[in-house]
Amino acid sequence: MIPLRDTQRSKTIPFVNYTFIGLCGLVFLYEMGLGQNLGRFIERFAIVPADVTDMYRSRVPILAVLSTLVTSMFLHGGWLHLVGNTLYLYIFGDNVEDKLGHAGYALFYLLSGIGAGVVQVYSGPDSQVPLIGASGAIAGVLGAYFFLYPRARILTLFPLFVFFPVFEISAFFFLGFWFLLQFLMGYLLAGGAEAAAGGVAWWAHLGGFVAGAAMLPLFLLLRKVG
Repeated sequence: MIPLRDTQRSKTIPFVNYTFIGLCGLVFLYEMGLGQNLGRFIERFAIVPADVTDMYRSRVPILAVLSTLVTSMFLHGGWLHLVGNTLYLYIFGDNVEDKLGHAGYALFYLLSGIGAGVVQVYSGPDSQVPLIGASGAIAGVLGAYFFLYPRARILTLFPLFVFFPVFEISAFFFLGFWFLLQFLMGYLLAGGAEAAAGGVAWWAHLGGFVAGAAMLPLFLLLRKVG
């Protein structure tokens, strides 16, 4: 299922969401210009689970290892990876930012990404495979959207071989199915034994979604108090 747009209109300009999308795009363009140095760049700024779980013995400074939980969110492995992530962020992020406020949303997004990275690391703690992408943080946004706007309608494309039907379905069903799919793929393909299966960090998606849903009440309270 590919989301095309939602029916929930934002009351404010989501400039923080646009900033995150822009940063992902700019970093990817920088990656494309690195040529043979790209591998070294990815190794430096991506999450390497084995370095995180054994950071005290790693040759990389501890702060540098921990910083990858943030920097990895802005790296992507190709155009399809980038476009897929930013499409979801564009559709769902503006409404969550509208609800949490600009500063609250920025912090929420980053903490969701960190939570997703930690879950993915501990699903495959010995892996040397670098983990990159904004999908964990975006999963946190989806977790918040699921509880904030379950009745919103999502215009969804269903690729079926040569047919491409489009339907409007509820956010509750769309995001519920998305979460179930992440769980099934993570359990069946990764089984918790690898950092990622088939190039997809399924457990990061699950961790981000749960982190976002769990943090939502606190951020709503802070928004109300503030």
